[in-house]
Amino acid sequence: MFSIQFLNWTVSEVIENKLSDYLKAAIIGVVEGLTEFLPVSSTAHIRIAQKLLGVDLDDSYWKMFAIVIQLGAILSVVVYFRSRIIEFIKSFPKGKSGDRTWWNHPLALVVISFVVTAVPCYLIDDKIGEKLENLNVMGWALIVGGIIMWVIDRVFSSRATTLNMETMSLKQSLVIGFTQIFAAALPGTSRSMATIAGGQVTGLSRTAALEFSFFLSIPVMFAATSFKMLQFVMKNESPISTHQLGVLGVGFAVSFVVALAVIAWFMAWVRKHGFAPFAIYRLIVGTAVLLWLA
Repeated sequence: MFSIQFLNWTVSEVIENKLSDYLKAAIIGVVEGLTEFLPVSSTAHIRIAQKLLGVDLDDSYWKMFAIVIQLGAILSVVVYFRSRIIEFIKSFPKGKSGDRTWWNHPLALVVISFVVTAVPCYLIDDKIGEKLENLNVMGWALIVGGIIMWVIDRVFSSRATTLNMETMSLKQSLVIGFTQIFAAALPGTSRSMATIAGGQVTGLSRTAALEFSFFLSIPVMFAATSFKMLQFVMKNESPISTHQLGVLGVGFAVSFVVALAVIAWFMAWVRKHGFAPFAIYRLIVGTAVLLWLA
């Protein structure tokens, strides 16, 4: 009788009954840390992982959890690039070579690109939220984004004229800001992919585009996580419980540690290789998601 009942369970039911919230948080934290800065869409991977773990995708807490643990990954950027950040702050606004201004210093370009992205995304936040539960949209976004990234990397990688952030222009930061709007509007596109592809189209080298993507993630994701956390607190009549805080803390800590290792590896990889393997991976995962849903 027991064996028959066990065989009738679905995989998600088994996982949901066996795994604690803390273990689910740790697994999702690993997924977040691995995918936040790779151009494969961390949002899509987190939602897929939550679905496989039996998490209710409509639950307001787990929606907030998926956004807030990204702050752990973003903290790893601050730690990894701490000397670079200090260097930029000290050289503001003229830059190391003395040829920068308030409008084209690397820090200024990051802020400008962030503003270009943040305002429209705030206005369409409800629409973005609707698509976060739509795995079908994410599947297609993974496929289309993979094709776009592959084509752009092949065509523009040899045409790069801007080799580092110190020589970026205002126009380049504006274009990158606009490309991020599409990434936010269509979960599964990948913020990192949009930033890198937008940067390469405007003449940034692979390394420069990736580095700018890392720096831009700091204000973008800090604003997004703070906004979602505030929304959750204001919309829920009961305060967040100790258990929920603990689960959130586990996801946050795990994503930080894993992301720190990924940044070091990814920077070394991009200096020697292109983004084609990630494009292929996106095509495979996107196709798998659509077949799974079908």
